[in-house]
Amino acid sequence: MARIALDIDSTLHHYWDLIERVVLDRHGIEIPYEKQTGWGIAALDRDQAVAVIQETHSEANILAGEPYPGAVDTVRRWHGESHWIHVTSHRAEETHGATTRWLEQIGMPYDDLFCSYDKVTRCVELGIDVLVDDSPVNIERALEAGIVPATIVHPWNEALVARGHVVAGKDWPELAAALHPVLARD
Repeated sequence: MARIALDIDSTLHHYWDLIERVVLDRHGIEIPYEKQTGWGIAALDRDQAVAVIQETHSEANILAGEPYPGAVDTVRRWHGESHWIHVTSHRAEETHGATTRWLEQIGMPYDDLFCSYDKVTRCVELGIDVLVDDSPVNIERALEAGIVPATIVHPWNEALVARGHVVAGKDWPELAAALHPVLARD
């Protein structure tokens, strides 16, 4: 069976709407989803972006996250098929408790949870076969490490997806179908 790592923000749930709201509230700047073709929040300096991300990862915001349609059902199916599920998020370690509560709240099965800023190194340590993540940086690093990268297509990763070598879908049902042959091999 496969060992699958799953990112959370913009992978298990739509996250950009929260970032967009916090940036607008804090800085009065609109950052529409469809115009986010680069990785990061280019309209803000580093300290402003860090503060926005910290706010989006407050306990209240974490617990309010709505999973993408089909995400939890797909992961339940994979877990039921004996695939090992590692949830990994580019979140501060102190968000682990709230993240655990959110996963329980949405009924998502998993075998391991890791909140860290270096997902791919941890994936290599765990012998992960497939990394589902939206970050172009993590997708490229997974490829370099011999891990199959998979993603929900977003404006910031669609050019990378178009180059090939990434299993992708516009939503969770499409992604699950695209990953089926990969997971059937293991």
